Amino acid sequence: MSTTRTVHLAYGETGLDVALPADRTVVVEPRYVPGLPDPDAALTAALRSPTAGPPLRERAAGRGSVAISICDATRPQPRQEMVGAILRELDGVVDLDDIVILVATGTHRGNTPDELRAMLGQEILDTVRVVNHDARDASRLTWRGVHGNGVPVWLNDEWVAADMRITTGFVEPHFFAGFSGGPKLCAPGLAGLDTVLVLHDASRIGHPDARWGVCAGNPVHEDITAVALGTGVDFAFDVLLNRDHEIVAAYAGDLIAMHERARDHSRRLSMREVPRPADVVVTTNAGYPLDQNLYQSVKGMSAAATVVRPGGTIVCVAECRDGFPDHGSYREVLASAPSPAALLDSIMARSTTIPDQWQVQVQAKVQAMADVHVYSDHLLPDDLRSAHLQPVGDIAALVEDRLAAAGPDAWVCVLPEGPQTIPYLARA
Repeated sequence: MSTTRTVHLAYGETGLDVALPADRTVVVEPRYVPGLPDPDAALTAALRSPTAGPPLRERAAGRGSVAISICDATRPQPRQEMVGAILRELDGVVDLDDIVILVATGTHRGNTPDELRAMLGQEILDTVRVVNHDARDASRLTWRGVHGNGVPVWLNDEWVAADMRITTGFVEPHFFAGFSGGPKLCAPGLAGLDTVLVLHDASRIGHPDARWGVCAGNPVHEDITAVALGTGVDFAFDVLLNRDHEIVAAYAGDLIAMHERARDHSRRLSMREVPRPADVVVTTNAGYPLDQNLYQSVKGMSAAATVVRPGGTIVCVAECRDGFPDHGSYREVLASAPSPAALLDSIMARSTTIPDQWQVQVQAKVQAMADVHVYSDHLLPDDLRSAHLQPVGDIAALVEDRLAAAGPDAWVCVLPEGPQTIPYLARA
């Protein structure tokens, strides 16, 4: 029996150790950068010396009201630190009563009071009004015209009404938008359901350039950017994080220039070359909060699909403490056809977009390439089978079995941080 090496996988809040064959395992992860020694100073410096355009305080002078968008609880954004830095800069320039923080939920559920407290801290909650965006509440949306490639744009009414609009987020690779952060904190984050459905329709999601790390020619990124520019983002503020969710860099200023700089930095940290396709890929969804449901964990599967050989095996390790989840249409769409192939056919044949079909579309594309197994402490085997996925209890045994079946040259690629890595195949 060959010797093994223990690989620590991001899983929930504590991680998961797996013993894999040492001579047939390659671990691929982002370049680790330690957190900044004084993140508050770095955040303030970014706001005062932006990548492009005037400092935040200068831009805010004379504005009557300010709206700040933040990521929801499925993202590890350091909201308390980022919003706190903004509020300090706005002190004496904008009245606190004229500032609203909007949770850019997109089509996700609103965050609970306990979640908001964990996200922002009690002091900010006591100081500034915080509102969950609701994409399905037409009474809280404002029409902003058609932008990009025929995108009908409805946006949060408080966002539209504000005299100054500030996006905040973090930049990492994204499986169909290229990179997160930047314009996504306007749309789909604060958009109405009809807008989100068009931005995530089958033709956009199925486009060959709607993928990890690609923005040029990516119809999802281009239309999201067109919405943000066409409706007005006055200041953008993003950070980069390491695997410990510590801030390693901060960028601010004009939306386009800021996001380009941030994603170039992210690309340097996260892109990793793989010499040839792997017979087995073990991936994660980067641990909590990113792996709190199966819907989000499709990103980890998609990351693995970039380097798995056709007909290979993907093992996705995701805690899924929030289930599928119960809200949204993801589970319903999964159950609407008997197989991944049938799901793809059904989605591509539809004349309209169903909420959450985009996640199913990506999942089905992955499953067309490889067998997908999921390890989860919170989803029952029958739950996973109903999602056309195969449950696995013993990851090491499954990997050993699949490597043996694939032959002596077979190998396993491990992505311990899942979608925070962009693996890519070396050119021949």
